[in-house]
Amino acid sequence: MSKKIAIIGGGNLGTAIAEGLIGSGFVLPQDILITKRNIETLASLQSKGIKISNDNNDAAAFADYIILAVKPFQLKDVLNGIKPKLEAGKHVLISVATGIWIKEIEELLDNSFAVFRAMPNTAIAIQESMTCVCSSNAETDQINYVKDLFNQLGKTVFIEEKLMDAATVLAASGTAFALRFIRADIQAGIEIGFSAATAALIAAQTAKGAADLLLIRKTHPEQEIDKVTTPKGCTIAGLNEMEHQGFSSSLIKGIVTSYKKIVNDM
Repeated sequence: MSKKIAIIGGGNLGTAIAEGLIGSGFVLPQDILITKRNIETLASLQSKGIKISNDNNDAAAFADYIILAVKPFQLKDVLNGIKPKLEAGKHVLISVATGIWIKEIEELLDNSFAVFRAMPNTAIAIQESMTCVCSSNAETDQINYVKDLFNQLGKTVFIEEKLMDAATVLAASGTAFALRFIRADIQAGIEIGFSAATAALIAAQTAKGAADLLLIRKTHPEQEIDKVTTPKGCTIAGLNEMEHQGFSSSLIKGIVTSYKKIVNDM
């Protein structure tokens, strides 16, 4: 029997998860329920067969797996609201609320529930997220199910929860860092003669292709770089100039600075 999934929170993230799960065929539309106060904004999902409700208790009554896609400050009230309806051994909780630790959820409930914490990035909207996941009190079949679930929305890796702040920087903030590189690539493309639209296409597809080389071939970046660089060539000249200007160093410093910001603000 297929599992039923409820998504509490029908914002951008919650709806992206729902769209991705039915689009991939992972679950049937009628096996998903999504909640939001203003259900009128969920009409497009309802038209696809997804159940909608403005009552979070309906989610608890309906589902085996409950995805908590609410803002961090809302999570405590949401959990307290559905707590009387939750059943140990039946319900599995998956929080995608940024910055909320599993122990905070367990303190509100108890240790008899399997709890997952997941950190997707904005590419989840096109089923290309890099999602980092950790868990507590979960059985092997539950871990495999959650991994399969998020694999429908991109790629998934299980990590220790202590690395979640680092995952936020590398995977979530990393999207912005990668886009800033592409933006600079576009600007350079315009300077050397391309229109903005053509430069954007070339830069974005080139970055996508470079990433796919690593993901598909499972090679190290330097292996692929070596295939492009030739003695006295233009590529090595450009790479060396970027390094002289601190390209790698500034990127590493930026990532470390973002990480320190999260840790120090906790």
